[in-house]
Amino acid sequence: MAVSIIPCPPPLADPHPPAQRPPAGACDSHCHIFGPFERFPPPDDRSFTPSEAPETALRALHDRMGFSRAVIVQSQGHGLDHRPLLDALAHAPDRYRGVALVRPATTDADIRSFDAAGICGTRFSFLSHLGGTPDLEAVAATAKRVAPLGWHTAIHVAGTDIATYADFIATLPTPVIIDHMARPDIAADLAPIREALFRLIDTGRVWVKLSGADRLSKAGSPYADVSGYARALLNHAPERMLWGSDWPHVNLSAAMPNDGTLVDWIDTVATTTAIKYLLMVKNPAEVFRYPASSNEASRD
Repeated sequence: MAVSIIPCPPPLADPHPPAQRPPAGACDSHCHIFGPFERFPPPDDRSFTPSEAPETALRALHDRMGFSRAVIVQSQGHGLDHRPLLDALAHAPDRYRGVALVRPATTDADIRSFDAAGICGTRFSFLSHLGGTPDLEAVAATAKRVAPLGWHTAIHVAGTDIATYADFIATLPTPVIIDHMARPDIAADLAPIREALFRLIDTGRVWVKLSGADRLSKAGSPYADVSGYARALLNHAPERMLWGSDWPHVNLSAAMPNDGTLVDWIDTVATTTAIKYLLMVKNPAEVFRYPASSNEASRD
């Protein structure tokens, strides 16, 4: 696979804070870090070239936006070099959780060390530009390896492919998270994708990230054309939804989003305080193994 040496554009340096602060204990359930490159340069076999976006910048963003928890997802931009992720987890073990790229060559000792560091899931991309046709046998074998640890399997799939792979996804022995609402063409017929997601959600073992509104939108900021689709998913099973910023927004063909606007977008989807609390606090605490706070327990 040819690698572009032109770095992805960097995220906005000074995003506005959200109009309304998230609830205490809010979690950004999907973000990435890259670098610092003087310590952790991108590998030669990466699938794209990111701009530097280290943990210090991510922490500053979350402080500004009002998030005390975050899940850092290992990206193809660093490939199988998990040092940046492990370094971030070591700096803030109470704040961060991680999602690794576990592959057949990953040893059992590696998986145990990942688990001890705060990693609680593995991710597979079914997108052609991020790895090509998925090796379903490898995905299933990896899920079987990590299931005893209570990890989840994150699946990055686009559009109607969710229906193609739904039966396979339902067989995995771990909880499954579908990234970015399954990345539909928001201007196309959403019914087949929505129904496939509903069937998976109804197994009681599948979660969906209401992330990537900026990627899905045809209209652009404030991404109102994505709200109806996301609201349908949330209303179907609010206890199975998560939200993530997808910072620093790599491989984005649209205009770079303002992260404050992405947080504000949540209010167009989660229209009650109780649902917002599920989306941003309780659900991620459950799936990413955060301890329940006294504030959270009082809401049960």
